[in-house]
Amino acid sequence: MSEGSDLYFRQIQAGEMANFVYLIGSNTTREAVIVDPAWNIPALLDIAKNDEMNVVGAMATHYHQDHIGGSLFGHTIPGLSEFLELNPAPVHVHKDEAEGTSQVSGIAVSELESHEAGDTLELGGITIRLIHTPGHTPGSICFLVEESGQPGYLVSGDTLFLGSCGRVDLPGSDPEAMYYSLNHTLKKLPDETLLFPGHLYSPEGQSTMGEQKASNPMLRVTSLEMFLGFMGVPS
Repeated sequence: MSEGSDLYFRQIQAGEMANFVYLIGSNTTREAVIVDPAWNIPALLDIAKNDEMNVVGAMATHYHQDHIGGSLFGHTIPGLSEFLELNPAPVHVHKDEAEGTSQVSGIAVSELESHEAGDTLELGGITIRLIHTPGHTPGSICFLVEESGQPGYLVSGDTLFLGSCGRVDLPGSDPEAMYYSLNHTLKKLPDETLLFPGHLYSPEGQSTMGEQKASNPMLRVTSLEMFLGFMGVPS
């Protein structure tokens, strides 16, 4: 963030699966949203409180338990249900992810704010734009955080990692959709866009789209067939 920026942005490591949770908001209005709240909800809310930020909502990149809470391998991960108990506020998801989010997290569909691709959330001088990037799950979304005159911040969930991309062999995954999400949708973003993934699967926790376009094999493929080959999927 440059001097004088209105952007409040926190990248927080959480849980046992190298997850990242994000706090995004406006320094002017002191309002923030929490992206993929899971693992330790009170601690995450305390970070915002200590920063004198009011958490006015949650945003989910996709419905997997390590990102929104739920039962996984016999263990219960705290997530959206606990968030709503401690901090009642809108929970924003893509419309194609609402049913899955409800089933996994245990909260009612009526408690979710369902969105279309391109919808925005405004916090002071900050705009958070929802980019639909199906592939890992049907309603996976990335959040492009925009401030006038500043490079964008892309919170990419499990769609794009540093040097790789999300899995496409899980229920609801679609390898062909992932190819287009990566190489048509996200690849169009400016090189200076800062990239913040959903997991720490690399030595660094952030990159730029320019660096990833030059080095990430999943953004350097020249055809769908090549991508499917990299992912081990018969074309």
